[in-house]
Amino acid sequence: MDSSVAGVVGQRVGGVAPTFGRGASLPISLSAAIVTATIDEPRVLTIRIGREPVEALPSGPLEAEHRTLEVGLRAWVERQTSQRLGYVEQLYTFGDRDRGETGEPGPGRALTVAYLALVREARPSGAAEALWQSWYRFFPWEDWRAGRPSALAPVEDRLRSWAAHAPSEAERRLREERVGLAFALSWNEELVLERYELLYEAGLIPERWRDLGSPMPRVDGLIFGVSMAADHRRILATAIGRLRGKIKYRPVVFELMPPAFTLLQLQRTVEALSGVRLHKQNFRRLVEQQGLVEETGGISSATGGRPARLVRFRREVLLERPAPGLRLRAGRRSMTS
Repeated sequence: MDSSVAGVVGQRVGGVAPTFGRGASLPISLSAAIVTATIDEPRVLTIRIGREPVEALPSGPLEAEHRTLEVGLRAWVERQTSQRLGYVEQLYTFGDRDRGETGEPGPGRALTVAYLALVREARPSGAAEALWQSWYRFFPWEDWRAGRPSALAPVEDRLRSWAAHAPSEAERRLREERVGLAFALSWNEELVLERYELLYEAGLIPERWRDLGSPMPRVDGLIFGVSMAADHRRILATAIGRLRGKIKYRPVVFELMPPAFTLLQLQRTVEALSGVRLHKQNFRRLVEQQGLVEETGGISSATGGRPARLVRFRREVLLERPAPGLRLRAGRRSMTS
């Protein structure tokens, strides 16, 4: 995973950052979107940084003693949160101008290599103030489990206004098309980053104005999710979209499950991650057809009803098929539903 970036940015040597162009150098930062899930809530591990504390993802600079990017990431996460990482994959490399790592206003630029990590929830500690938080706190329009989110109405209104006030007719059509694809025509749960980028470009979230060094105008008291340091909410949006897509073709959801669980617990966890409700019988039929689980012989009486059979993930499925995932057809929702 590290080689794709190492070939571009290189490693620090003797604590000196790599050089780009005419003597300009960029610091390299490592950031982790660390995800866990209770039965009903997907959570991300955050820390608080800056003079006026702001939410951030666990992050730190690449240092000379770090043998690889991933080794450096794991070291920073454990130092800041005492969380040991299991499943880790590289997401993307972010390097936009005018971005800093403190959450404070003002120019700055850093190259950030972002990762997605999946863990079973543990109490965070470490050197930073760390806390597990629902990712819907940062993206309230992404949760369709109880039907159309109330946050969508103000989002749609403001985006329509933004499109209507485009500087040209061609730009207006382009904006309307982008809004339609991301929000209005049908709900694709994987387009988390595209929706965030639209809100950022339309000036509807604080990060946009902070990056410009200007106070955010009042938007009728509306809150478009909790802001995060630097471009950490963009990183988190990328992670959520990646995970929502990946659970359809890889059994990554089982990285978040306990060793033994019920099928209802599995369904609720998948619903929490994808943000949609699933048909119970269809979901169970899909799990059985894919051969993803096997019974343990135990039962759980903590279901509130009849005791339920406990199952576990069948790791043999990784050798049996190239794409053993949960292809969720319920992942699209009409905006009128």
